[in-house]
Amino acid sequence: MKKITAISVLAILISCHAKQVGNKMGTVERIDPALDSLISPGAVPEVIAERFAWSEGPVWVDSIHALLFSDVPKNIIYKWTAEKGCEMYLVPSGYTGSVQRGGEMGSNGLLLNNEGKLVLCQDGNRQMAWMNAPLDHPAANFVKIAAHYQGKRFSSPNDAVYNNEGELFFTDPPYGLETQRDDDPAKEIAFNGVFKVKKNGDVVLLIDSLARPNGIAFLPGQKKLLIANSDGAKPNWYVYDLNGDSLTNGKIFCSTVGSPKTDKGSPDGMKVDKNGNVFASGPGGLWILNSSGKLLGKVHLPEQTSNCALSPDEKILYITSNMYVLKFKMRD
Repeated sequence: MKKITAISVLAILISCHAKQVGNKMGTVERIDPALDSLISPGAVPEVIAERFAWSEGPVWVDSIHALLFSDVPKNIIYKWTAEKGCEMYLVPSGYTGSVQRGGEMGSNGLLLNNEGKLVLCQDGNRQMAWMNAPLDHPAANFVKIAAHYQGKRFSSPNDAVYNNEGELFFTDPPYGLETQRDDDPAKEIAFNGVFKVKKNGDVVLLIDSLARPNGIAFLPGQKKLLIANSDGAKPNWYVYDLNGDSLTNGKIFCSTVGSPKTDKGSPDGMKVDKNGNVFASGPGGLWILNSSGKLLGKVHLPEQTSNCALSPDEKILYITSNMYVLKFKMRD
């Protein structure tokens, strides 16, 4: 387990409490009139926490009225509440080994399973795991869900989603390895896959054809699966039909090819609302698509955007964007 020193704790507290509440950031580009029903005129994101190394994996946890998110390189999960702002929630979050290492070793994507347990994509431990502690009394006590495919370790589980049956779907790019590359000597699986963990614990490979599978989400009905590909050569969101343990009829849902080179980022984390609208991090900020992949608008942000989370009423979007965490009240 990584030792936490007094200096590192002080740095954590500084990053938590040096936030600029109310500092507006970003602009909304309205491409289709349908966006008006999702985002009110004049709505702009605001910074609620800042000075993180790389913020990721946000999830709103209604039972504790809090947003949880990862600072991946720092191996920490933070908690934000309207009452107290940002606080350290869990450390270590993704790497519990005793050997010093670099890279993005913390937790990445965060989600709740169907029993309400916190589930973590652990880059450093190279596994999917759940926290064996109450949400209101967190502890670095992790239970492995899956760590291997055919006897080989995953590279670094990145993002995940559950279906209603309790089956777990996740992506496994190389970003959590120390070099973040396919030729990293620690990489054991030759490809970067998308996997499914069945209820009995069996791990099934769904696809191995995407160079950089990243964000993952279901469209309503859970018959179609969206996967972001953060590959510079094919920076697209793909949609697949889900048939049991197979993904079929894969096609481009939306492409970012042709985006200005000055726009930071690539297809990454995303969330889908109850009507099938997709809020997806991509070049230049956040892309908003309808259930058919039509681009409705963008939230332009100055920093590379990694992921987002919806409030239970789907009126507020929380966005992780490099060193910032933003709250975007889209409508009343």
